[in-house]
Amino acid sequence: MEADHSVFILLTNTGTLFTKLIQGYTKAPYNHASIAFDRELKELYSFGRKNPSNPLNGGFVHEDLRTGTFSKYPDTTCVIYELHVSEREVEKMRRVLHVFIRSRQKYLYNMLGVIGIALKEPVEFSNSYFCSQFVAEILDRSGIKLWNKLPALVTPDDFRQSDRLELIYQGKLREYAPRQ
Repeated sequence: MEADHSVFILLTNTGTLFTKLIQGYTKAPYNHASIAFDRELKELYSFGRKNPSNPLNGGFVHEDLRTGTFSKYPDTTCVIYELHVSEREVEKMRRVLHVFIRSRQKYLYNMLGVIGIALKEPVEFSNSYFCSQFVAEILDRSGIKLWNKLPALVTPDDFRQSDRLELIYQGKLREYAPRQ
């Protein structure tokens, strides 16, 4: 495999009540995962709030650092990892992603799946994902196996623990300046 391309995994902590509840249980420093197809994080996707002001309306989102949920929480902390992949793997990931984009309205946030993680039991619905499950699903359907577990059991901290990911930034999300 010729790993001459990259995708980026963004793990964040906004400090919201929901993230504090998750963090209280997991003890992990980051509790939201997103995938980006560019170093500048302009092509950034996940499952989360559809409206920054409404935490109860969640689903598939194209995240925007300047106008989306992250802009509402300027003290968001993060880590960004680079995953080196082949051109073929990027093509596969983009095909999977376009299925989500094309049908974005039918996807819901998998709140029961988050509870399933706590119980170590996968809770899966055909059109429902939580953030790390979505990112793991994109990778898994593209043939990239970072763990020996179902996407429905992958947590944001699992990305942090993967030896295939290279840390490229840690700090405040608003201070991230991609190197050229």
